[in-house]
Amino acid sequence: MTTFPANFLWGAATSAYQIEGSPLADGAGENIWHRFSHAPNNIADQSNGDVACDHYRRFRDDVHLMRELGIGAYRFSTSWARVLPEGVGRVNQAGLDFYSRLIDTLLENHIQPMLTLYHWDLPQALEDRGGWADPRSADWFAEYAQLMYRAFDDRVPLWCTINEPWVIVDQGYVEGRHAPGRRDWAEAAAVSKNLLCAHAAAVDAYRAVGKHAIGLVVNLVPIHPASDSDADRQAAQRLDAYLNRQFLDPVLLGEVPPELPQMFGADWPNWTADELRRIRQPIDFVGVNYYLRLRVCDDPKTGLARARAVTQPNCPYTAMGWEIYSQGLAEILLWIKERYGDVPQYITENGAAFDDISLPNGAVDDAPRVQYLKEHLVAARRAIEAGVNLRGYFAWSLLDNFEWQCGYSKRFGLVHVDFATQRRVPKSSARFYSNVIRTDGAALEDKTHA
Repeated sequence: MTTFPANFLWGAATSAYQIEGSPLADGAGENIWHRFSHAPNNIADQSNGDVACDHYRRFRDDVHLMRELGIGAYRFSTSWARVLPEGVGRVNQAGLDFYSRLIDTLLENHIQPMLTLYHWDLPQALEDRGGWADPRSADWFAEYAQLMYRAFDDRVPLWCTINEPWVIVDQGYVEGRHAPGRRDWAEAAAVSKNLLCAHAAAVDAYRAVGKHAIGLVVNLVPIHPASDSDADRQAAQRLDAYLNRQFLDPVLLGEVPPELPQMFGADWPNWTADELRRIRQPIDFVGVNYYLRLRVCDDPKTGLARARAVTQPNCPYTAMGWEIYSQGLAEILLWIKERYGDVPQYITENGAAFDDISLPNGAVDDAPRVQYLKEHLVAARRAIEAGVNLRGYFAWSLLDNFEWQCGYSKRFGLVHVDFATQRRVPKSSARFYSNVIRTDGAALEDKTHA
């Protein structure tokens, strides 16, 4: 029986706007998700993050819950507008104090913090000045990053610059389903470049003052052609460039995937050799968010990549309509090693939404999530055995929360949240994950969850 490496980090993850609530409390500024979620018809259930999980006021209880489950690391994001209400300039000390209390409470409970600087909640004041489409955004982000490093690097050993830049580009500026709700390919191309420049500026700033580790978090998807036809294989290659290589190739290879200028055409910005050199700042790890795989066919009517996802018959899907394909996690981790070298990796998000069952005794049965976690953890262990330098796993998510455009209609949590009362109930999956942690992975051999 193979267990996980010594010092492997067993964690759970959240993000600020999804759980904190109180988005304007104590001098905080408005962010783009506050504005977006309060506009009509942007959120499936017409909800918003005004209360969410009320973590802003209940964080101590949530940290104690993590300790009880044996969770050893917590990946969370900080709200840029909570600490810099205008995005730059004036500091809101009350916002910094909140995160300082959270970090201290984590450490008091022997839980290692992993801090993500940006998880999609740009200050609205900066959006009003052009947002991520403005090339000044890299400087804005560096100023924010420097503030956070000075405040917390003495206590935070792991830093993430930007979470899932592809989602920011695709959902925020191509599809318009996320804040700021744009549908403009030219803007999307500019945002892609500016996010990379912002990431590099934040890494450069960290090298000047930081003492620990910093990396980038990307969502990655195995993309398989739906058939052996040349058209489908080319569609899969285009989508792979757009989804998987758009950000990792510039950061780790100093190159732009050649498919992207072809896909965006005249909207694609020029890149100088000096820009690519600066973007290729050495990072200490890659954070991998893994949820699904895609099988695609060629379809010229579907926009940039001209690739359409094909539903798999007789395959399991989550409540989000995402195919469950656990072996794809090992596939992606090995792909990183083969393409980019032996870079340290963390699985910074992995989880699923299901229709959980509340039992008469108050317990929450989520057997499908237990099975999902087991299969994906086995795949992660398989990747380690194949030589991947995998250093930790963070389940998404600690709590049921505000699931972006889905509102509160989809639940990813290990812990059930009654949003009317804020009562927390660990689900079956939380108990299973706790046992995996306690046994350093040996509980994955338990056939009762097979």
